[in-house]
Amino acid sequence: QVQLVESGGGLVQAGGSQRLACAASGGTFSTSSMAWFRQAPGKEREFVAGIGRFSSTLYSDSVRGRFTVSRDNAKNTVYLQMNSLKPEDTGAYYCAQRYFALRMEEKDYDYWGQGTQVTVSS
Repeated sequence: QVQLVESGGGLVQAGGSQRLACAASGGTFSTSSMAWFRQAPGKEREFVAGIGRFSSTLYSDSVRGRFTVSRDNAKNTVYLQMNSLKPEDTGAYYCAQRYFALRMEEKDYDYWGQGTQVTVSS
C-alpha cells in the first residue's frame, strides 16, 4: 500500500523559512499528482500547493509567491519550500497523493500522510 511520511515541521519565527518533505513508497510516484494541505486549529483543511505528474503546479492565493512545491522522482519525494512565513501559516501540514491529474479538493486524493506541525511565532 502507499505510504506517505512528512518531515521538516517545527517552530519558526515569522519571516523565516522552512522546508517540508514527503517521502512516498508503495505506489507509482512518477505518474501521481502530489499536494500539500494544511489545517489550522478550529479551521477546515485547505489546499496549499500541488504538483502534477508533468510538474505543473498550483498554489492557493494565500501562499503564492512565498511557497514553492517541487518533486524529485528519483527520490519519490515532494517538497514544500516555505519562505516569508506568517503566523497564519501555522497548522498541521499534510501530504496527499492521487493518480493522474492535479486537483485542489481533498476528497480527490487517495492517500494521506499523518501530518507534520508547523508553528510560526510572531
